[in-house]
Amino acid sequence: MSHKVLISDTLSEQGLERLRGVPALTIDLRPGLPPDELIRAIGDYEALIIRSGTKVTKDVIAAATKLRVIGRAGIGVDNVDVEAATKQGIVVMNTPGGNNVTTAEHAISLLLALARNIPQANASLKAGRWVREKFTGSEVCNKVLGVIGLGNIGAIVADRALGLKMRVLAYDPFVSPETAAKLRVELGSLDDIYSRADFITVHTPLTKDTRGLIGPAAFAKMKKGVRIINCARGGIVDEDALLHAITNGTVVGAALDVFETEPPPAGHPLLQLEQVIGTPHLGAATDEAQINVAVAIADQVALFLTEGEIQNAVNFPALTAKQRIILQPYITLGEKLGSFLAQLATDAPLEVQVEYSGEVAEYGVAPVTAAVLRGILSPVLESPVNYVNASLIARERGIRVIESRSSFPSDFLNSIRVQVTSTSGISSVEGAVFSNKAVRLVRFNAFHLEAVPEGYLLVIHNHDVPGVVGMMGTLLGEHSINIAGLELGREKIGGKAIAMIHVDGQVPAAVLTELQALEPIISAQQIRL
Repeated sequence: MSHKVLISDTLSEQGLERLRGVPALTIDLRPGLPPDELIRAIGDYEALIIRSGTKVTKDVIAAATKLRVIGRAGIGVDNVDVEAATKQGIVVMNTPGGNNVTTAEHAISLLLALARNIPQANASLKAGRWVREKFTGSEVCNKVLGVIGLGNIGAIVADRALGLKMRVLAYDPFVSPETAAKLRVELGSLDDIYSRADFITVHTPLTKDTRGLIGPAAFAKMKKGVRIINCARGGIVDEDALLHAITNGTVVGAALDVFETEPPPAGHPLLQLEQVIGTPHLGAATDEAQINVAVAIADQVALFLTEGEIQNAVNFPALTAKQRIILQPYITLGEKLGSFLAQLATDAPLEVQVEYSGEVAEYGVAPVTAAVLRGILSPVLESPVNYVNASLIARERGIRVIESRSSFPSDFLNSIRVQVTSTSGISSVEGAVFSNKAVRLVRFNAFHLEAVPEGYLLVIHNHDVPGVVGMMGTLLGEHSINIAGLELGREKIGGKAIAMIHVDGQVPAAVLTELQALEPIISAQQIRL
């Protein structure tokens, strides 16, 4: 049986050779397919291999009636509608780690080029001018480098900067002081970095929390003369705010490899400034990195098609088909429980305990624990967390993971309880899988309830007094926010209570502030599961 593989972006010859060396595969290389042609063609293929150029949209996935796997040669899968692929049962794989060194080296290259005005001096010389005084630079030795995001790439940047005799101050809520000490960096807050750093480099994912992270408020706290480097994702640095910070003299230089819109529009104001140097998203663009990711994705896709083996999937664990059918409800529940606690947390976890009760304890639950960790780690890490690397990432960050099992059911036939310990205290959540495979959140800390862990949720702590539900409903109604569901729980009559309110979409921050201002309300937070 032959498995058809479509490659819609350029791939290194080494990767193509690996695929052509598998007799069971038929390879079609069609780089640069326009979206409409991709939609027409994709129905014939079991596998699609891409880089960053191909956009795998809902329409593409809807047309992919035979597609079983999407392989991304690289880390980011933001050009793939992973949710749509998951719903259609398509495995999405990437190649984490294949270009970490390359991207980190590019950040260091931009840092040095920025410090010494190398691109500007080069352009001036090639234009026939011999100007030296204008391009006087700055040493990096003994300067403070602020690293925002100490994941795989951030840690490599820190290591290289230490080799340049820089002092490294890092912010990462998921890195323990012990791990930072091993990396020989000082941990601090974002405000510490803004007030002390001579250079700031960002290495975080682009999420709702990090979009615009380096914005007006951040620039207002920075020391005058700071330099900014972004090789992570466009949008983390607010480009309008950066323009203003350069104009008013707070920022003396910026080096950007990524932009909010790529390619940036003609006449982009930042690129008109001599203080700004830019590269066209070259962080992963080295021969070595392209070979690494091409060979890796070729091998992963071939193994999946010929032997059913799943490696580096961002939406499925490493499981056989039979195991996946049995464990999928628990995997779904575990990830939601982890994500629930992570979105409500205020600091990094030190310890994660996962307790299994009932029939689920008789199975190999390691993929479920990995799903819990993925839910906990995904919101803040720079590189995608999948079921394969979640446990490793937790260990690298000094998070202790404890797994326990009991064949005796608790209050439910099959349940999972997740407890997270951090410097601020202990928080726990429990979920259950019912006989029809439905999953429910049944306990949060001391509160018993039965909530559907899906969609947008307002998690509200309040005093158990009459009229609270009416107050909340009235306020949300005044802002045209529809309540899709409501679950309540309380410790005791007249004590503390909890409300989980399902809404149809994102609730504006101003409305959350109004909720928190209601007299019986203790706290109001919003999460999405």
